[in-house]
Amino acid sequence: MKKSMSEVVLVVVAHSDDESISMAGTISKHVKKGDKVFVVSMTDGVGARDDADLNEINERKNASILASQVLEFEWGDCYDFNDNAMDTYPLIQVVKAVEKAKQKYSPTLVYTHSGADLNIDHRVVANAVLTAFRPQPNEQCKELRLFEVASATEYGNSAITGSFSPNLFVNISKEWLTKVSSLEAYNAEMCDYPHSRSIEGIKNLAKLRGNQVGYDFAEAFEVIRKLED
Repeated sequence: MKKSMSEVVLVVVAHSDDESISMAGTISKHVKKGDKVFVVSMTDGVGARDDADLNEINERKNASILASQVLEFEWGDCYDFNDNAMDTYPLIQVVKAVEKAKQKYSPTLVYTHSGADLNIDHRVVANAVLTAFRPQPNEQCKELRLFEVASATEYGNSAITGSFSPNLFVNISKEWLTKVSSLEAYNAEMCDYPHSRSIEGIKNLAKLRGNQVGYDFAEAFEVIRKLED
């Protein structure tokens, strides 16, 4: 991740909390480098629940603000597509939302979901980002990275959704406690251990990804496009 120039980083997620579960440590590293990080979410993250109400939506919003303060990123435009029903919209509608962020921020580096996730919203967002950032002459974005989300990516199956095959491992050993703080902001969304979306479960994943390459803790990504001038 060492580069001489600072980056404009755009993270496109289906739900607020995806950014912290998947790549809080990496976001923190970008901020420490002096990169500007913007995060855009597509749904309120709770609307699909049978008992969801305005209070729960507001609690999730407040949690997302706290997480952004912990990690020092900026929330961009956030949308109200129906939670866990993004496949009911024409893809072009989601693409236009991503393109709006592309035009507003001119990112040089973009992160989004893996298309291998079980969660349908994650797969729709992945497709929309790939479409919005399809190769163009004089493209500002030089790299696209996909992340994994605990309790979504590992629930997919290669026979149906394809697979997540990481080829980039970011050392977050020094950022692990910051990641924990961002996850604690979303305490209502965390599950009890041994669920994979518990803090302990996410720690186990970070240790696994780190141990695969000789770090204490790491976050893993799949680089799907990288341009060099």
